[in-house]
Amino acid sequence: MTTSNPLRILVIGAHPDDCELKAGGLTALYRQAGHQVKFVSVTNGEAGHHRLPPAELTQVRRAETKAVASLMGIEYEILGNRDGRLQPTLEARFELIALIRRYQPDLILTHRPNDYHPDHRSTSTLVCDAAYMVIVPHIVPEVPALRVNPVIAYLSDHFQRPAPFQPTVVIDVEPVLDRILDQLVCHHSQFFEWLPYTLCQEELSKADPAALREYAKQFYCKFNGPLADRYRDVVVQTYGEQRGRSIRLIEAFEPCEYGSPLTDEARRRLFPMLP
Repeated sequence: MTTSNPLRILVIGAHPDDCELKAGGLTALYRQAGHQVKFVSVTNGEAGHHRLPPAELTQVRRAETKAVASLMGIEYEILGNRDGRLQPTLEARFELIALIRRYQPDLILTHRPNDYHPDHRSTSTLVCDAAYMVIVPHIVPEVPALRVNPVIAYLSDHFQRPAPFQPTVVIDVEPVLDRILDQLVCHHSQFFEWLPYTLCQEELSKADPAALREYAKQFYCKFNGPLADRYRDVVVQTYGEQRGRSIRLIEAFEPCEYGSPLTDEARRRLFPMLP
């Protein structure tokens, strides 16, 4: 399916697989409608493994992101910042300003500033610090400034302090669950090796493909499944009483105050899959 005026969506995560886990369903819906999507990993992902050395892991994770890009027909860029060492420096901010200007997104999705992982927090700070500056010509002057500040929204999380996540956009992603799982299983080193290690479970790397996919499904439904009940009032408000009560899997997004405002008009334009 194609559209005559495709949206340009930029999802900025701290690590390879962050974008897929939090916005893989939304991405599938955008791509079905012919919109353009780019994933960015701000770090190289070199720290996320218990056995593979950083240099080797970086190459493995790059290959995994290429598989996602090919599968979904999207752009996928990994920046050179080291995993676990990300700082919101001027250099990193300027790199992100240049990237945002070159891609010219209508919507940017990223982490919130309060998060368990320091790389997630730094990524959020970098995106928020780039907001507004992307329209200032004398900052990063080698790349033409944008005329309009993009809308920015936060990916979901469950952290409560200093403020809980408060979505105004909820998307039913159960119809595209298979496409979400397609993306997750591309990240073999993460979901079947590193994740079981962090959970003190047996590594699954030698399991058959059906078992791996079932593990990814169980993890995703346990990880993102609670969102629908947590924000049921917003789901019902969005989809109506009958459908809203039956939806089991959502992705949720909270507007960031630093981008252009997510007005009702902007919401209809940027999330055309909503009723």
